[in-house]
Amino acid sequence: MATPAVGGAAVTALQSVLSRVRHAAERAGRQPERVRVVAVSKTKPDSLIRQVYDAGHRCFGENYVQEIVQKAPQLPEDIEWHFIGHLQTNKVKTLLGGVPNLAFFEGVDNEKIANHLDRAVSNLGRNPLKVFLQVNTSGEASKSGIDPLGCVRLAEHVKLHCPHLQFSGLMTIGMPDYTSTPENFRTLSNCRAEVCKALGMAEDECELSMGMSGDFELAIEMGSTNVRVGSTIFGPRDYSKKVSN
Repeated sequence: MATPAVGGAAVTALQSVLSRVRHAAERAGRQPERVRVVAVSKTKPDSLIRQVYDAGHRCFGENYVQEIVQKAPQLPEDIEWHFIGHLQTNKVKTLLGGVPNLAFFEGVDNEKIANHLDRAVSNLGRNPLKVFLQVNTSGEASKSGIDPLGCVRLAEHVKLHCPHLQFSGLMTIGMPDYTSTPENFRTLSNCRAEVCKALGMAEDECELSMGMSGDFELAIEMGSTNVRVGSTIFGPRDYSKKVSN
């Protein structure tokens, strides 16, 4: 696994990741352009993100509200930001108000957060926000995410009662070491089949956000359309200034 430190090394690592994504997609008989790579830049400085941006990448992800609202205004407006993970409802206005170019929210795990997001989007007058439901595929109590058995009900709530949200797919974090087993990915895929049947959607209209630095190739081979790669591109993270959501 690549562990670049700074600067040009991150660009080189990104190119390597994109190559690996392409080969994984081809092995699975899939079109590489149907797989989005989100460069997860948490704890990394604006300058390093800008170098990856200047190399042509546009999709970036963050896990902490304080970080993304500080970074987004300092970086180009055409970045497609993804917020990843659990969010407290009292941080919704801060997130959406501070990041006008937030493209995806990857972390709806209950009706309450969906309702808060829907109201905030409406109040800000912005375009509908694309959301992924976060599913706890490993069954760990320490993980955020809805139980797979509750997926259909939550998806129906977003689709029917949150007009300012665009239900776009499902996501999972994976195991404690941030890798997943085929069973985790298979569970998410099964959830998609059930949700799409209930909502009358084609499965190719419902994305699967699964796969991180340690397992994104396996995830792609098992159908992922959105992989979240951080340390393999940007190097080890510094959590000394971590702020909770």
